[in-house]
Amino acid sequence: MDKLIKKIEDIFEVKKINLKKNFSDLRNWDSLTRLSIIALLDSDYKIIFKNSDFEKFNNIESFCKYVIKNKK
Repeated sequence: MDKLIKKIEDIFEVKKINLKKNFSDLRNWDSLTRLSIIALLDSDYKIIFKNSDFEKFNNIESFCKYVIKNKK
């Protein structure tokens, strides 16, 4: 999961991301970061995600756990 967190931190251009926050709580959350995460999921984890799928998670940590559990 650390590798995924590091990639998310790179997308958001932060040194450390608070996993208890939701993506929408982050200052840099916009359409570009959303698309970057969707592309990351597709290329690195073979998970197809839609914009609305982000709303299913309470925080970034639950999102990361989902990705790790469902990677192909």
